[in-house]
Amino acid sequence: QVQLVESGGGLVQPGGSLRLSCVASGFTLDDYAIGWFHQAPGKEREGVSCISNVGNTIYGDSVKGRFTISRDNAKNTVYLQMNSLKPEDTAVYYCATACFEIGAVHWGQGTQVTVSS
Repeated sequence: QVQLVESGGGLVQPGGSLRLSCVASGFTLDDYAIGWFHQAPGKEREGVSCISNVGNTIYGDSVKGRFTISRDNAKNTVYLQMNSLKPEDTAVYYCATACFEIGAVHWGQGTQVTVSS
């Protein structure tokens, strides 16, 4: 019943932008923090950004100043606006129902982001 579905990934040139969406169903979104994580081939999954149930935000050092997380509870959706994309941002991006992996019970299927010329 509880589902998170990511979308919005794709191929973009360095310096470009993408907006990822995480649509939740089966629970009340505003009761949970929602985190964005990514995983590149051969690397560990790591946290990218997180937004609490009351709108407080956290960003990983590598994305500060470039990415913005937001939520629209009426649409059961959390967004990740990604600007000034770099090749090292290339990864599968996942959303989950926590800011940290240890607390995440539900995960989406992931959406691929590729930054390349």
